[in-house]
Amino acid sequence: MGQGLLSVWVAVLAGGLVYAMAAARVVKQYERGVVLRLGRLHDAVRPPGFTMIVPGVDRLRKVNMQIVTMPVPAQDGITRDNVTVRVDAVIYFKVVDPASAVIQVEDYRFAVSQMAQTSLRSIIGKSDLDDLLSDREKLNQGLELMIDSPAVGWGVQIDRVEIKDVSLPETMKRSMARQAEADRERRARVINADAELQASKKLAQAAQQMSSQPAALQLRLLQTVVAVAAEKNSTLVLPFPVELLRFLERAQQGQPPQPSADAGQPQGVPGQPVADHRPAAPSGGSPAEADRSAVGASAGPSSVVGPPFGDPVTGRTLTDRPLPDAPLGDPGPEPDGPPEPGPEALSEFGPERPSDRSGSRPFTRH
Repeated sequence: MGQGLLSVWVAVLAGGLVYAMAAARVVKQYERGVVLRLGRLHDAVRPPGFTMIVPGVDRLRKVNMQIVTMPVPAQDGITRDNVTVRVDAVIYFKVVDPASAVIQVEDYRFAVSQMAQTSLRSIIGKSDLDDLLSDREKLNQGLELMIDSPAVGWGVQIDRVEIKDVSLPETMKRSMARQAEADRERRARVINADAELQASKKLAQAAQQMSSQPAALQLRLLQTVVAVAAEKNSTLVLPFPVELLRFLERAQQGQPPQPSADAGQPQGVPGQPVADHRPAAPSGGSPAEADRSAVGASAGPSSVVGPPFGDPVTGRTLTDRPLPDAPLGDPGPEPDGPPEPGPEALSEFGPERPSDRSGSRPFTRH
């Protein structure tokens, strides 16, 4: 009798132990337990720690309450300004209502992922390329609102959404690089022009200050020489003052004009005949021979005298005298006909008439 009672107690203890092991559950700190009793949701959500359920009747589902980091696959889309881009993002969310996350949606992770991809495509189509590249904060907020609206009924709260990368075509990258380079060059030219303007103003002030103190220009010249001489080179650049050039120019303008080499020769006077200074012809000779003798006497030992050239009208030999500066006078009336040959006419150059000589103009041979 005692042995049978003992065996009954042992069986009861063993059954209780098995039941306790089957009913015992441990919920972690970052989890919550949702109990379904005979398929119906139990009112209370099991807190973290040790809990018991009815084996075979209750079913416990643990829901993670941590923030989930889920990458959104890259989505291809066309922006509002017709540029093809590829954008990927990352989404941070967490479960705030474990019962709704279990009852309202089959798989809340998959649902959030699909909603994020759809919202990302919609954001790409509504935005310009410049907004995707520069105004990402605004796009992130809009994307968060689009995902959070349906996720509230699933017991999920969207913490934040970030656009991670925007991939552009190679042609668009090259175009943007050229645009940025042109903009940089424009800014560089503007800055350079502004610097030149400021430098010109400062130089004008410095020139005005130096004009009042002439010694300042000399000191500045010496400083420039010292700065150039500091370089280890074999060439020394010495600036030449402009004031010295102006002084030399004024000094040159104040000098009397230099007499020319032909100052001793007679110059023609307008309206008056030029006197003939030829030497008298020897006895028995002609005026042409006298001209030849005068030209031969005026030529020095180093000069070369060519054949004589004469005026067929006057019979004078052309000389090397310069033309007068004054305008030529009136040569007088032309003869009515060809001159008549006389006994004193030259066989080579034609007759010579005193009346024609007095009204003729001097000719020179250059």
